[in-house]
Amino acid sequence: MSGSLPILDGIASTLGRHGLHVRGIAHFPGGQGGPTLSDGRQARSVVLIGNIGGSLWETFSDWREKRVDRGGADPLDAWSKEVIGEIAGRLGVTAYYPSDPPYQPFQQWAMKAEGLKASPLGMLIHPQYGLWHGYRGALGFAEDITEERVPPDDSDICGQCPDKPCLSTCPATAVFRDRFDIVGCRSHLATAEGKAGCMTSGCLARAACPIGSIYRYPEAQLRFHMEALHPPPG
Repeated sequence: MSGSLPILDGIASTLGRHGLHVRGIAHFPGGQGGPTLSDGRQARSVVLIGNIGGSLWETFSDWREKRVDRGGADPLDAWSKEVIGEIAGRLGVTAYYPSDPPYQPFQQWAMKAEGLKASPLGMLIHPQYGLWHGYRGALGFAEDITEERVPPDDSDICGQCPDKPCLSTCPATAVFRDRFDIVGCRSHLATAEGKAGCMTSGCLARAACPIGSIYRYPEAQLRFHMEALHPPPG
């Protein structure tokens, strides 16, 4: 496959109609360490695809409204696979999704592609978008796909944050510098306080992060993601 940048431009143009973006490229020289392609070869490049802030919400919501089943049990996954799968089929490349086995190391790919690091909440923090971004899938290429972009910013954003409000804001005290207590978080979400707080308006610790606050998800998207956690009965 030739003409790497036109390929990226074409992918970006198609994704843009759905509120998705090319989020970076993880390179695997010679295929070493790359995921397996559908033809058995190892990928040399993985193009990450995802949302920036609430960029996908309007298009996804419109798609969901038109379906009798509202998109099924995992509507965002179903929509992502429909959009990204169409591009993969057209280009003859392999698509990967965070929800599908064999589970691929999306966070490692993002760290490699964008220089991101994990926040105390476990989510990757971006120097511009903060915690308000996500990865919906990826495309694997047998070729080296080049891009004309600024080198990833690999600064330690959380380490440089003096106040670290995410640690003190969590009502379940589930956020620590070196770990996230997911059991404690889920237990809190089942309480009256949790239902009225985080379940209604999104994770309070996430919202407390000062980085990228202008990219905060819309309220409907926040509720959608919280409800997808399926907290235990109260």
